[in-house]
Amino acid sequence: MTTLDQGNETRSRILAAARELFAQRGYAATSLADIAAAVGLTKTAVAYHFHPKDRLAAELITPAAEDLLTLLGTEFPDGREFLRAFADFAVRHRAVARLLIEDIGGADDAPPGSPGEAIRTFRDEFYAKVAGPDPSPGMRIRAWAALGSVHTGVVKTIDLPEDLVRETLVAAALAVYDS
Repeated sequence: MTTLDQGNETRSRILAAARELFAQRGYAATSLADIAAAVGLTKTAVAYHFHPKDRLAAELITPAAEDLLTLLGTEFPDGREFLRAFADFAVRHRAVARLLIEDIGGADDAPPGSPGEAIRTFRDEFYAKVAGPDPSPGMRIRAWAALGSVHTGVVKTIDLPEDLVRETLVAAALAVYDS
């Protein structure tokens, strides 16, 4: 194995450990030392590959961000179909969902230009795809409730099999949406 291959393998191990620890504990509660311990490296070795810690988060988020843009760029016949696609997206990227939604995008008072503001903008676009133009008060409530059920369900069930989570979340979100 070449030095480059070893470096790539180490980066992959660090990313996998960070993904798991961020999902379990949250971004703020996970240190580079925690990640290093999970991988069997020193904190200095982890920092060599990912310093500051934000670089880890950015690299973990990139695949989800690309899928997110594809999802938002897709036309759906109705809110139900968007909810199905959104639940699939959320389950596929559930290891970074907590990082995206709670740790970065959770504050409604994040300053302009911040990652939190960007995530809230995406959240509002999700809502528009589910609620449609000029929704009634009842549809507004159902749209937010359906999206919230997917968000919370994904973040709180990291330990359950993807297929079960996906199937159950779609059914729950559609039940709320159709109520």
